[in-house]
Amino acid sequence: QVQLVESGGGLVQPGGSLRLSCVASGSIYNIYDMGWFRQAPGKEREFVASITWSDGITDYADSVKGRFTISRDVDKHTVYLQINSLKPDDTAVYYCNGHFGPRHIWAQGTQVTVSS
Repeated sequence: QVQLVESGGGLVQPGGSLRLSCVASGSIYNIYDMGWFRQAPGKEREFVASITWSDGITDYADSVKGRFTISRDVDKHTVYLQINSLKPDDTAVYYCNGHFGPRHIWAQGTQVTVSS
């Protein structure tokens, strides 16, 4: 049984920055990767970024490359998403997720709002 708790969302002006955090707890075995999807109003949930746990290999959606950076702290079972140069189109609920053995686990999400 794995639980994910994320934090760090908020209201930011265009061009601003945020750092999201996501902590895994419980029966943590065989973490393959962790990362984020997001869902904007009126849109489908889309992939944002991921990082493999053993090797730290990252993957990003084209829309966030160069602006978002994903990282992890293996000992703390925590993944971070540094979000820079925010755009209004980045407004969404950001859902941390991870693959733990055969299980795909989702956090509850944190709201990121980019507005003047």
